[in-house]
This record gives sequence, structure tokens and C-alpha cells, in this order.
Amino acid sequence: MLQWWVMRALVISDKVEPILYSAGINRHVGKLDLVISCGDLPHYYVEYVMTMTGRPTYFVHGNHAREVEYHSRGGSDEWRAVSEPMGAFNLHARTAREGSLLLAGLEGSIRYNSAPSYQYTDSQMMFIILRMAPRLILNRLRYGRYLDVLVAHSPPWGIHDQPDRPHQGFKSFLTFMRWFRPRYLLHGHIHLYRRDVVTQTRYHDTEVINVYPYRILELEPAP
Repeated sequence: MLQWWVMRALVISDKVEPILYSAGINRHVGKLDLVISCGDLPHYYVEYVMTMTGRPTYFVHGNHAREVEYHSRGGSDEWRAVSEPMGAFNLHARTAREGSLLLAGLEGSIRYNSAPSYQYTDSQMMFIILRMAPRLILNRLRYGRYLDVLVAHSPPWGIHDQPDRPHQGFKSFLTFMRWFRPRYLLHGHIHLYRRDVVTQTRYHDTEVINVYPYRILELEPAP
């Protein structure tokens, strides 16, 4: 039996998995406390997982996210414009508390072309982190810790990233982990095609985990 403070999470990213996008999702994943999306997933998929599991859902956008998706209304010929999964909480540059966990999020990837959104230079990402810092400090004053889970799309620089520019990680994430010591940094963005690729790495106090395409994790608050 899990301890009361351990939260069982389904974490998804980058790829629509048929086993999750099916009527058998709950048999496959079992009892959950929350759902987390690390980005680059269609809104309809996140909404489906959220609806079928009935659990609170948090997300950040990936670098390939569309600013608007169009969904039919109940299979009719009417369409609605959707900028994010309806009913899910956008964590980018924000903090939240879910059960025993303190969450925060950082969307997108390193800037590698002139696309208008969801790409950032390292300096831009550092500025976002600095803007979020007061809320993390308030967490520290209220709960005795800054953060438990950082939800990101991109990995940190030098951890699970790749040498080509679109898949390089953020150096600012290394600073974030040293300053705010989350227990976990969950990310996607790096697709896995071999079984021998490292997907979990410890950096100071933080477990950095590549969740592609999904993982079921038992998440605990930071000490």
C-alpha cells in the first residue's frame, strides 16, 4: 500500500499511445492520483486521458504545439477552436499544489528557428525562472520546500539531450535545480528508439526523468 503522501501519476509526452487512447486505459494504468503531460501531444488526447481517468491533469506545451486546434462538437459538423486541453491546468511559469505535491512548469524547447512560439533562448528561459522565483520562495515559507516536481518539455543541458540544436537542453534548468532542489524534473522532447538509452539521471537533489511516451510514477514530496 502506498503511503498517503505518495502520489501515483501517469506522465505522458510526445506520442499518442494506442493503449492509453482506448477504452482499456484504466485497466492498463490502474488507480491514479493525477495526470501530467510534458507536451507535444494533441489536445484531444490529453482531454481523453483526463476524462477517462477522471484525475486532475497538468500540462506544459511542447515546441511543436499548435496555438489553436479545431475539434468537432460531439461528432457534429460544428467545430470549436481550442488553445489548450479543456479542463487541464497549464503549469507554464506557474506553481500549483496537488495533494501532497508542489508542482511547477516550464514549456517549450531551446530556440532553433524563427517559429513564433514555444521556443526560448536560454536567457529568455532564465528570465521566466526569475519571474517564477517569488512563488517558489513563498512555497518554501509555507511548506518548508520550494518544489517537488518541475514539469518541462525539454531536458536540461547535458542530461538526456542531444547534440543537434533542436534537441539541446536548457542550461538554465541546471541553475533551477541547484537553486530550488525539486525532487523530480519530468521531461519529454527526446524520443527513444533503443532500450539502452539512459532515461533517469540524478543531478544534485533532483531525479531527471524522460517520460517519453508515458510512464507511471510514484512521486513523493521533496525532503
